[in-house]
Amino acid sequence: MQTASRGRARLGIVVPFSNTNLEPDMQMLRPNGVSLHFARAGGYDLDEVPDSDQMRQFALASLDEVVASLAATRPDAILYGCTSATLAHGPNFDSEFAQQISTMTGKPAITAAGALVLALETLGVKKIAFSSPYVEQLNQEAIEFLAESGFETVSSAYVGEDLGNYGQGELTPARVCALGLSADSKTAEALVLSCTDMRAVEALPELEEKLGKPVVTSNQALMFAAAKVLELKADEVVKAGALFTYL
Repeated sequence: MQTASRGRARLGIVVPFSNTNLEPDMQMLRPNGVSLHFARAGGYDLDEVPDSDQMRQFALASLDEVVASLAATRPDAILYGCTSATLAHGPNFDSEFAQQISTMTGKPAITAAGALVLALETLGVKKIAFSSPYVEQLNQEAIEFLAESGFETVSSAYVGEDLGNYGQGELTPARVCALGLSADSKTAEALVLSCTDMRAVEALPELEEKLGKPVVTSNQALMFAAAKVLELKADEVVKAGALFTYL
């Protein structure tokens, strides 16, 4: 018997070990019949600011044990739930990293950074507004990553302080919404909110209503990419913004 939480497919999801918002977001966005299986990955210092060096260190840390634990659940796809870890390395690294996970598991692998690119390609936009809770250097690397992927950042807004490994996840949806509104401009065709530990999914409906344009978040984009890989139909997914009208 198929229940609402299983029977259609399984998703294995790698979560940074201090992240507290990816799992709740994925549960909110879980398609009918799809079960979610999480594994936490370390490799960065909880006492250090999550800057480019820390994110590179996290991405390069061995994933063998974490990915093996997810592979044991026989997932239909693996989601890598840290946007900045591969943003900090660039598009080529991101693609190779996803392929490495796919080779290890024999299943499709999707990174959060790659999911953002897929979402923007699906929307058919070129000019974007960008916001995140990252430190300034990492913000610039994210913008460069998106530029190399074919998207011009025409406006942006940032928190303006080093939030640490827990401060990112403690931003309220109201503050995320205000951040997104301040990042927007008339020339931006879509708004990107990058970070799997930011409560952007909850802010998404209000942002799209006020801005009148698509909003793409890391976690929303991850689930959209997963739905595409699993070939889910529109009536099987949670409608999370304009992006999901493209299924």
